[in-house]
Amino acid sequence: MDRLNRTRLLFGDDAMKKLKSSTILVVGCGAVGSFAVEALARVGVGNLILVDFDKIEYSNINRQLFALDSTVGREKVEVATERITDINPDINVTAINLFFDENSDLTVKPDFVIDAIDTVDSKMALYKWCFAHDIPFISSMGAARKTDPLKIKIEPISKTSVCPLAAKIRKLVREENMPDFDVVYSGEVPNKNIMSGRIFGSIITVTGVFGLVMANYAVKYIIKH
Repeated sequence: MDRLNRTRLLFGDDAMKKLKSSTILVVGCGAVGSFAVEALARVGVGNLILVDFDKIEYSNINRQLFALDSTVGREKVEVATERITDINPDINVTAINLFFDENSDLTVKPDFVIDAIDTVDSKMALYKWCFAHDIPFISSMGAARKTDPLKIKIEPISKTSVCPLAAKIRKLVREENMPDFDVVYSGEVPNKNIMSGRIFGSIITVTGVFGLVMANYAVKYIIKH
């Protein structure tokens, strides 16, 4: 049986060979990244490199694909690896338990990078790493405090608006004289938390779409190039 038959019918054998031989790095395996990883595994990407330093918590269950009652307390990259292997045991998975920052220098060179990090300094460090190694990538902006998945879109970082995280990144990119690059972001004005607290609320119907859109972008890039 061909587990990728429906995808093969859509893209053809040549495209499937490209996907199988490709290597995609996903940095961040949480609310956004977990859905990107899932999609890449199910579409036929042959080699996945997963980077995340965190462990699964109960508060992750509302929006993270790898977060289950049975996985709380375990490393995200470990759970992700088990799930990918269950989807397709032929996929080669490299799991790296690491907080990516300016001191990180991965020895791998993937064909594409998906940035699903939620901290500004780490995102900037990853952009610089990608540009230094001439690796194409797409980055996720803020998905918290958003409720309308129809407002999600892809734009160059220079063309983003409304999103507070994108505004910070846009400013730093200009200051660093970095090249423009594509991001997934929401044009929806951020909602306020109903409940008080410093942690922003978020919903899986938005964070999941962010991840799926980035995975789709990566797949189309691999097939085209």
